[in-house]
Amino acid sequence: MLKRIIEQLRLKQFLQLEFLPSLLFTSKWLIIATAVGLLAGAASAIFLISLKWATNYREANIWLIALLPLGGLIIGWVYHKFGESVVKGNNQLLEEFYNPLKVIPLRMAPLVLFGTVATHLFGGSAGREGTAVQMGGAIADQFTKWFKLTAQDRKTLITIGVAAGFASVFGTPLAGAIFALEWLVIGRIRYESILPAFLGAYVADYTCAQLFEVHHTAYIIPYIPEINLINTLWIIPAGICFGLAGRLFAKATHFWSQLFGKFIDYPPLRPVIGGVLVAATVFAIGTTKYIGLGIPTIVDAFNENLPWYDFLAKIGFTSLTLGAGFKGGEVTPLFYTGATLGNALSGIIPLPMALLAGMGFVGVFSGATNTPLACTLMGIELFGAQSGVYVGLACVVAYIFSGHAGIYNSQIIGSPKHRRFEGFKGKNLGKIK
Repeated sequence: MLKRIIEQLRLKQFLQLEFLPSLLFTSKWLIIATAVGLLAGAASAIFLISLKWATNYREANIWLIALLPLGGLIIGWVYHKFGESVVKGNNQLLEEFYNPLKVIPLRMAPLVLFGTVATHLFGGSAGREGTAVQMGGAIADQFTKWFKLTAQDRKTLITIGVAAGFASVFGTPLAGAIFALEWLVIGRIRYESILPAFLGAYVADYTCAQLFEVHHTAYIIPYIPEINLINTLWIIPAGICFGLAGRLFAKATHFWSQLFGKFIDYPPLRPVIGGVLVAATVFAIGTTKYIGLGIPTIVDAFNENLPWYDFLAKIGFTSLTLGAGFKGGEVTPLFYTGATLGNALSGIIPLPMALLAGMGFVGVFSGATNTPLACTLMGIELFGAQSGVYVGLACVVAYIFSGHAGIYNSQIIGSPKHRRFEGFKGKNLGKIK
């Protein structure tokens, strides 16, 4: 009898203290994450459709590249006039997460959409992840004032927005959710937001891919060799190269940004000068393969031999474009850098070309963003589970060898990559030389 009473009390305690709060938590965030996912997924779909149009129109009218300085002036002036409160982009999302001050202005979404499409239309070299993440974050943060949510709930909202934007723009809901949890603090994952992040990511991906029927590029690795000691050891030098490339990408982008900021006081003039340099170089070398997203070259990297210097050229064009003040993301150019570097390494490392291209695709991304788990999942989602050991180890090695650097200056180090660097804990990447 006493035993039965104790069991009933334990059951009652479980229901009151754990089950019901968990049910309320799930219901609350199911509603909010679904709403954010629908809106962010729709925004990404509109963005991707616009981006495809801009790319096709530019390639059919190459003369538009000569207007890149004018496009830069327009983008720079619009942001100077209307976007000073959102000009930090992804770093602003990070800063608001660490130190919530005020709701991110909704204007971030249309401004970054306009700026990125204009950058691609006139021939800049940029990506799309930053745009989708900023739109998702700005849209999500509006729920803070609409529902009068707490500061802690606001952190979860921003996480949902980032997950939804990333997942929908690349068609990788698992990677999108983990990226949103992993990028906030280097070496730490915020598990309290894991359910809302996954919900938002899946709804956004479904909205973009199914409701709007926006299709993503397929990357194929036709042959993956068996895992053995020799093949595993070859992953390490490849991962080191990917990590160093990610570090070079980040450092080059920050270099150009600091250079333009130091010598050109008037912000709208910076993309004008940068536009002149990019456009002049494009016409001088006689090819457009290093501007825009570069998707055709990424696909080719899985199938045919490419010039070894393609990854360096992409780093140069993208770092100059973004450093000068044009808008867009860094991730697709990182895919380009990694895939072409992997392609080049296939002449030295005895692994299949497509596999090395896939390892580089996510490996350089891992090194530059400090998100090895998200990049590993992205590799599995894009290339299949058989590639898991190869892409996973490449991502981890790249993460280690990129050092304490990254494309997001505001990222805070929660857990240093080596014990030797314990003094870096709590610092953001912008303060580490």
